[in-house]
Amino acid sequence: MAVKRISVNWTAKLNDSKDLPKYGDSGDGKFSKKFGEGRFVIPAPLEVDALMKKVPKGKLTTINALRTALSNKHKTDFACPITTGIFSWIAAHAADEMARQGRKRITPYWRTLKSDGQINPKYPGGVEAIRKKLEAEGHTVIQKGKRFLVAGFENKTVVPKPQ
Repeated sequence: MAVKRISVNWTAKLNDSKDLPKYGDSGDGKFSKKFGEGRFVIPAPLEVDALMKKVPKGKLTTINALRTALSNKHKTDFACPITTGIFSWIAAHAADEMARQGRKRITPYWRTLKSDGQINPKYPGGVEAIRKKLEAEGHTVIQKGKRFLVAGFENKTVVPKPQ
């Protein structure tokens, strides 16, 4: 039996705002215990992509730094960590899709790390492809157990300024 491949249009997903941003109040349930109390924003995918595009060569950012920039922009206590992570993943795949179509200027998704400095293995090409891109920009990637981290990422991390 042949397996049917489903084609995903990542650029379309990136451009589908789904009426976002939206705002909420974390209340006092499980969400607030894990992510914080107060007013939060669920950003639009293009907002996350725009911040990722602002990270210059030689610098890095993290999902938490993106969340800080989004909460500052929207004047909230925090940005939703789940959707920020998902939208960075969509932005990465859309950039890879554009690169495969011949676009030269794409979102430098490899510069966005997990909050502990770890390379996101779910970004296009996996750890090895991202490692090569980071090392080509002068970063040192180290392995700790099964994780791959950028050495000294804390000193190279920026919080992109929203428009």
